[in-house]
Amino acid sequence: MTLALHEWGDPGRPRIVCLHGVRNHGRHFGPLAARLPGYHVLAPDLLGHGHSPWWPPWDIATHLDAIVGTVGARESILVGHSFGGRLAFELAARAPKLVPKLVLLDPVIVIPGHVALTAAENARLDKSYVSFDELIERRYDESQLHFAPRELVVEDLASHVETGDDGRVRYRYCQSAVVAAYGEMASTPPRFEDVRVPTLLVLGERSYLPYDHLLDAHRAALGDLLEVVVVPGGHSVTWDALDETSAAIAEFLGQPHSSEATPA
Repeated sequence: MTLALHEWGDPGRPRIVCLHGVRNHGRHFGPLAARLPGYHVLAPDLLGHGHSPWWPPWDIATHLDAIVGTVGARESILVGHSFGGRLAFELAARAPKLVPKLVLLDPVIVIPGHVALTAAENARLDKSYVSFDELIERRYDESQLHFAPRELVVEDLASHVETGDDGRVRYRYCQSAVVAAYGEMASTPPRFEDVRVPTLLVLGERSYLPYDHLLDAHRAALGDLLEVVVVPGGHSVTWDALDETSAAIAEFLGQPHSSEATPA
């Protein structure tokens, strides 16, 4: 299965594969890619999202097969946000020799069953809006955005919505795929000991998805291989703290960081 794929940078450069979270899309990583010159950045729309196929199954194994089938089984730095963090973690466990470095952006490695149930039940509700402006306002409320510049959010989501026959504006994702993803996030992940690759963990200071219950085990398993950075804002670290997040990634990769977007 082939996913819709967004790319930035020179294909001859080292590769970074970015995986987004539920309700999002691959183009979300464009501003981050612009701040990491010197890399070929690839970001697929996950199954059930954006312009990728929407049909099931939507289990983690199928997600991983679709990602590898799209970007290829080649050495790549992996960057994953939220559910994309779980997928990046799973890919690193599957083939650690192909992952020289792993970046987890406020990841959802595993969540308790009752939390997954609440999120899945909420995801069943129709998320439709009378206008794009209303969608943006509601996104700030629903995602508890703290410092995200409005122009950044507007530019990001403008290509991720569609207007239905009823005239209402909706995100371009499959609600059933999102519900399934929350169920997968409650499943048992690989052990931290099985993902012993240099890892950068970027956490939102005010994230509604705390990592405290996993941090000690992650540190014990990786030791000096794990670097933890806390950035301002909440769960959406590439919106709330784009500069801080991209600077942390650039330093982790040992590359110069551009605070200004550069042409792809």
